[in-house]
Amino acid sequence: MFRTRATLATLLLASVLAGCSTGGSSGGSAAPTAPAGNDGRCEASGADFTIGKPGTPELLEQARKASGSQMARILKPHDVITLEYRSERLNLNVDEKGVVTRVNCG
Repeated sequence: MFRTRATLATLLLASVLAGCSTGGSSGGSAAPTAPAGNDGRCEASGADFTIGKPGTPELLEQARKASGSQMARILKPHDVITLEYRSERLNLNVDEKGVVTRVNCG
């Protein structure tokens, strides 16, 4: 009886502590704050300057800030991606050579 209660108490404590932990980001870069006025939503037109440039982490961060997005990622031609739409995410699509060919949100 005591062992069962101790086990349940340990599991409860572990689940409470797990809820308090901060997880890392699953992809791209994320920022805790966004420019005022857009609630962190992506405006792809702000990142149009990236088209024709090599897709680097530095360029990705500049584009993320310029678009007002909370997160951004570089998508290569054969990357496997999920199809959910995220209004706060910027996508830089690159070609086989790593040059940005398209900018969109989602």
